[in-house]
Amino acid sequence: MKYKIKYSMLGSYQLLTMISSMGAFDKIVPKYLHTIAFVSEVFPMKQFHIWKNTLPDTKFVNLYGPTETTGVCCYYEVEREFSAEEVLPIGGPFRNTDIILLDSSNKVPAKGELGEICVRGTSLTLGYYMAFDKTHQVFVQNPLNDVYPELIYRTGDLGKYNERGELLFVSRKDYQIKHMGHRIELGEIEVNVNMIEGIKSACCVYNKEKGKIVLYYVSDVSIKEVAVALKKKLPRYMIPNYIESLDSMPLTPNGKINRALLKEISNKKE
Repeated sequence: MKYKIKYSMLGSYQLLTMISSMGAFDKIVPKYLHTIAFVSEVFPMKQFHIWKNTLPDTKFVNLYGPTETTGVCCYYEVEREFSAEEVLPIGGPFRNTDIILLDSSNKVPAKGELGEICVRGTSLTLGYYMAFDKTHQVFVQNPLNDVYPELIYRTGDLGKYNERGELLFVSRKDYQIKHMGHRIELGEIEVNVNMIEGIKSACCVYNKEKGKIVLYYVSDVSIKEVAVALKKKLPRYMIPNYIESLDSMPLTPNGKINRALLKEISNKKE
């Protein structure tokens, strides 16, 4: 008996990327997928295009949201064409939820400028179990509201609005580094690495003690080819100091790249 799957909720973009990058569609193409919703880290545009071209009539939905907002709080239905240089927006909030961007001065940044993604509304959890100090650090009074009590959750994620008014996830706040006198988003380097043909997955970490950017990636593409490609795309100060190819990217139990482990490995480099 054959089952017709109309909706697929995949917990991590890693699974989607694995399917498309390994050439699975050369052998079989799903016939009955109506909607594909994906969540977790940024879905590389190159891999998304493979899915979209393979399943042109399928609806694709990009979801965003930390556990502290009860799973997901934002969604974006892909309804237009995207170039290889773009990233998929995370869209707008669900009902009874609101997204606020705050800069380092707790003000709303100008359009196109970075700000921390903050969430308010009924989706917020009560905090961390038996961890009041941690709870009070990120579940705080809305600095834009001095009239009545209103909690917001500071996600630690950086975002901005593009020229279309679409909200984009840019990077984690703690992935923002100061290197060679420049403020750099490690996520921006990763986006450019993922654009290289043949790259299946990529992750950048920063070795603060040695002042080095370290890039890990999964692909048959040589380290030299990756370095040459990045030099054509990025300014010199953003080029990784170390580049290493991996057989597979280490993941956390919830399917995200294990950046803590990669950073630990990078710290052992000479």
